[in-house]
Amino acid sequence: NVIIRKPATKGYEQLKTVILQSHMDMVCDKLVDVEFDFDRDPIRTYIDGEWLTAEGTTLGADDGIGCAIELAILDSSDIEHGPIECVFTRDEETGLTGAEGMKAGFMTGDYLINLDSEDEGQIFIGCAGGCTTTAQFELLTEPTPAGMLGIKITLGGLLGGHSGGDIHLGRANALKLMARFVALAADRCDLRLASFNAGNLHNAIAREALVEAAIPMAQKENLRVEFNVFLSSLHEEYDGIEPNIDFDFETTDCPISLFTSDLQNRFIGSLLACPHGVLAMHPTIAALVQTSTNLASVRTSPAEGIRIVTSQRSSAQSGIEYASQAVAAAFKLAKAKVLTNEGYPGWSPNLHSPILHKAVSAYQKLFQVEPQVLAIHAGLECGLFASKKQGMDMISVGPTLRAVHSPDEAVDIDSVDKFWSFIKELVK
Repeated sequence: NVIIRKPATKGYEQLKTVILQSHMDMVCDKLVDVEFDFDRDPIRTYIDGEWLTAEGTTLGADDGIGCAIELAILDSSDIEHGPIECVFTRDEETGLTGAEGMKAGFMTGDYLINLDSEDEGQIFIGCAGGCTTTAQFELLTEPTPAGMLGIKITLGGLLGGHSGGDIHLGRANALKLMARFVALAADRCDLRLASFNAGNLHNAIAREALVEAAIPMAQKENLRVEFNVFLSSLHEEYDGIEPNIDFDFETTDCPISLFTSDLQNRFIGSLLACPHGVLAMHPTIAALVQTSTNLASVRTSPAEGIRIVTSQRSSAQSGIEYASQAVAAAFKLAKAKVLTNEGYPGWSPNLHSPILHKAVSAYQKLFQVEPQVLAIHAGLECGLFASKKQGMDMISVGPTLRAVHSPDEAVDIDSVDKFWSFIKELVK
């Protein structure tokens, strides 16, 4: 983590210290057909109407825009403010480990403004906590019988999105859809799996899946019929939600080995049984998801076997525990090894927060409208900050971002201008 302190401007020395905080890392995701090295290649940004976005990759506005705001304030000579601490945390996207590892006393300020929210005009005062549950199957295989035809099944074009902010939208999960088709094809066309890979990040809804398999040669036309019927049913099921489902299969070289029938049944059965999506809505905050779980990714490899990653979120600790128990049960019944990490705490809303009152007043003064005050289902580092310094008074704000954690990520340019004006007024 990095902290940069800036003294108060003249006449503002008596004000309490304000912490401005953002995270340095980004979700590195790209379209499957895009050649891009996140360790070496610069993000290829372009302006699309009112939005700044990137060519085939995530943009990194989450949370590069927060870092940019902090650096601009540090670099300024004409902004009035009290003592400032600019904090840049590491590894937020991979499990909040930067905030979790922060030592007590690293930050000394009284107020904290987290710059990691995604809707201009909204002030967040609470967030969900969460954990990650992983399952692992031993990769048991047998030689491919004679007379089999190699099949490659691909699924893409799904919207995906953030497993916190978008989980309530009913978008399709590539793991679930592919598992449904494999179960159908295994039952009706004797399909046998050779590999199953889908999804990418624990905090993103799976957009793509790739399966390598084999079927008896005599079943090729039957598979095509079942595939067409299944695809038609998906278009009907997700009408108005998933406009660009790209689902197809083709013949390919026959794999030399296949999952044993027992492993395939246990593995596919666990994916079908594993819960995904909203489990409970908040009892007192309208339209806020309280508890959810995300079936995030599957990877098949000779070294690790079949590894499945899921993530659970809730604004109630008991909700996190229940969601992880439900997920773990689906995989334990299928005889997989299951591990749930310690997770991270939520952040309880405080409607009497002094910095919330100051933020609402500053926004009303600038724009003559009242901002929305909300809690969010996504995880924020504020929960960990609250556990490290009792009485820390916090809000989370940001400009308008869309489709974060996906290659469609974009930031609204006009909202950045408004947000910049708001932050300057608030620190003053």
